[in-house]
Amino acid sequence: MNKLVVYLIALISGVIGVFAFSPFDYWGLAYVSLGGLLFVAKNTKKSTALFATFLWSMGFFCFGVSWLNVSIHQFGGASLGVSYLLVGLLSAYLALYPMLFTYLVQRFQVQSAVIFAAIWTLTEFLRGWVFTGFPWLQFGYTQIDSPFYGIAPIFGVTGMTFFTVWTSAVIFNLVFSLSKKQWNLVSVNALLLLVVGGLSAYAGKVNFVQPKEGKGLTITLAQGNIEQNLKWDPEYLYATVDIYQKQILAHLGKSDLIILPESALPTLENSITPFFEALDRVAKEKNTEVMIGTVYRDEQSGKLLNSIMTAGNPDFPYELTTKNRYSKHHLVPFGEYVPLESLLRPLNSVFNLPMSAFQSGDAVQPSFMAKQHAFAPAICYEIIFGEQLRENLKKETDYLLTISNDAWFGDSIGPWQHLQMARMRALELGKPLIRATNTGISVFIDAKGNIEAQAPQFEETTLTHKMVPTEGKTPYAALGNLPIYVLSLIFVLLRGFTTLLKRRLNLSQK
Repeated sequence: MNKLVVYLIALISGVIGVFAFSPFDYWGLAYVSLGGLLFVAKNTKKSTALFATFLWSMGFFCFGVSWLNVSIHQFGGASLGVSYLLVGLLSAYLALYPMLFTYLVQRFQVQSAVIFAAIWTLTEFLRGWVFTGFPWLQFGYTQIDSPFYGIAPIFGVTGMTFFTVWTSAVIFNLVFSLSKKQWNLVSVNALLLLVVGGLSAYAGKVNFVQPKEGKGLTITLAQGNIEQNLKWDPEYLYATVDIYQKQILAHLGKSDLIILPESALPTLENSITPFFEALDRVAKEKNTEVMIGTVYRDEQSGKLLNSIMTAGNPDFPYELTTKNRYSKHHLVPFGEYVPLESLLRPLNSVFNLPMSAFQSGDAVQPSFMAKQHAFAPAICYEIIFGEQLRENLKKETDYLLTISNDAWFGDSIGPWQHLQMARMRALELGKPLIRATNTGISVFIDAKGNIEAQAPQFEETTLTHKMVPTEGKTPYAALGNLPIYVLSLIFVLLRGFTTLLKRRLNLSQK
């Protein structure tokens, strides 16, 4: 086949893959996109396959993470050209992982669908780990609204991704067998699809968790809709406080809990402690607790922390040193901290975004308490790291909580992808999830990953809903990614063993 045709197939199928994710949600296109990648990885010579995979990756990632341009250009002060260049450089780096996949497929002449999936799982693990990881756009997320969503509580999004790649490979092999009229392979692959598809759909009917009878909280999410270009303006501080104060006062005594988004008040918590002390007193009088995302400096360690605290909690009276505080662990590179800071900060304003000097909280922290219910929190970017949230899940955990400020990414596809990942965390762990954001999308999500209530994006508003916690544990909550990694390793070892055995038998026959 002509190289230009191969390259065109690669580029188009990479772009198509993004339409499988939110906000588009055409989940079937995940199989089309991966089918295109498998085609170029298997059926061309190595140099062509590697360059075609690079083009697939550039189409996939340049479009898929294009939302980063908004924060780099509009809020980082970089020119439009520089912002697109930086997105392109990130995409070129991310392309290394699919290229490693293609190299291994070519190197070991892989034909088995399950080995394709096992190799992809290895490369995705590396993408989520190297340089603290960037596991955005994992194909498993696209299947949350498909008939196969039931895989997630068992194997997590990593297992869902394995299934999606495996299924794509089986479909690819089925089409190839049909074109070659290899009817025995056609029947085997068709049978595989029917059996695994049926089992996957059946898994969605299994309930690993149950609602806690007689429990539940009436919760209000406060969405201030503060524009990002105003958020850190000192002159806008009082306007911001006024917006949230009105929203809080409207629901005190009516809701059990009011939740404000990430860094809701654009100043150090340490500098406005009288405000929090007054709020603590009033909230206690009204029997309502208030969760607030704050920027906080630990006066003992000197660390600047992105945190969540509560006011109105009778068990934890408000003070800066309260033990009932969660501090963000997994920080955004360049957004919340700058690697090689002394070298990069002087180079360009893009390395000096507002509030880009945070330090990390502990990886595992005590349960965050409100109204005598235990929450497992994740702040913004952290929600994409399923294993971290799972490790912070305790026996007593009632709810998952994430607060965010997606105003950084404007009216782009980024916040919708972010929401889709939050939904997956609820489905994986079998816990209802509460998501409070500055400009949206603020939602209540049930333990199946379905949205129960949603606030409109880019509106100053509140959203109130009663959430009932669950009890029980999903297989993923108990074991995490270990089963799918072990299975992938077993498949690869078995493949290596059978290949070695065949070679020895061929040598002995000669």
